[in-house]
Amino acid sequence: MKGILLHGGHGTRLRPLTHTGPKQLLPIANKPMSEYCIQTMKDAGIKDIAIIIGGTGSEKVKEYYKDGDRFGINIRYIEQSYPRGIADAINLCKDFVGNEKFLVFLGDNIILKSISEFAKQFENSKVDASILLCEVDNPSRFGIADVKDGKIKEILEKPKNPPSNLAVTGIYFLTPKIFEIINKLKPSWRNELEITDALDLLLKENDNITFYTITDYWKDTGTPEDIIHANKTILEKSISKIEGEMGKNVKKQGIVIIEKGSKIEDNVELIGPILIGKNSIIKESSKIGPNATIGNECIISKAKIKDSIIMNNCHISISSNIVNSIISSNSELSFKQESDEKTFLLGEGTKIFL
Repeated sequence: MKGILLHGGHGTRLRPLTHTGPKQLLPIANKPMSEYCIQTMKDAGIKDIAIIIGGTGSEKVKEYYKDGDRFGINIRYIEQSYPRGIADAINLCKDFVGNEKFLVFLGDNIILKSISEFAKQFENSKVDASILLCEVDNPSRFGIADVKDGKIKEILEKPKNPPSNLAVTGIYFLTPKIFEIINKLKPSWRNELEITDALDLLLKENDNITFYTITDYWKDTGTPEDIIHANKTILEKSISKIEGEMGKNVKKQGIVIIEKGSKIEDNVELIGPILIGKNSIIKESSKIGPNATIGNECIISKAKIKDSIIMNNCHISISSNIVNSIISSNSELSFKQESDEKTFLLGEGTKIFL
């Protein structure tokens, strides 16, 4: 079985975080979100993966993943010159897939469950497709499957009156039969070839689609709030590890991960779950956590940071509480006077001095 990872799109809902790179490279627990997708595919035994690129920062994707060797996989890059939809992106992979069954994974989907068993069942089945579904609280945001008596009856894209709360996740097991279906599609109102339309047409023609339901964690990280929530969830499932240098009177509680080369100075408070990357400095009297990630090569002074993601090489000197924030790499914040609680959504290289 081969794999396809969709890594394109413009990430408009995540601007300014995505002005300089694709959303799928935004870090969750100091690792690009798409790397979790690749690891899930690899754990399911998939080693040959095509990454669909296009839009802002495609070269950054190539720079990070290269040929896939350091991840134990083989990567081929396929360019989608214009965002014409998921079904169009899949259609670009016809030669790569050949006659094999394959798995499509949207690069902004986080799942904390192995799909190995699903992959084996699909590999040994005669169905045309199998999709992963998950119950959600806001079904009108998603493609939705109408399921009756254990069978999918219809698949709809973001319905105003959803027939169920079973969202179609961005994880699809497919056969080459889907290429015939995609060739019959007409563009949607968004002028895109929709994967939900393709699956619904396949269902109507052959009635040969099965599904698996995810009961563990799944998140479509389409908004800053989704990313912060996914970051929190992954941190909560981590294990404490202290590899950096700890000063005097450092208070620790919960899951605390300090990576090599980092220094925690005197009288710092660490409230887990938190992760502090390599070669960072947390200066005296700062407070980190809960639910906070600090990247590599950061310097944090005076700040109190919780429910936030601070990316690499950020310098923050601010006597206030930073909450529910995402601060991109190479940013600098310096506030001379103490201020109230602050929330930031900052693109790469932002500098704020007050």
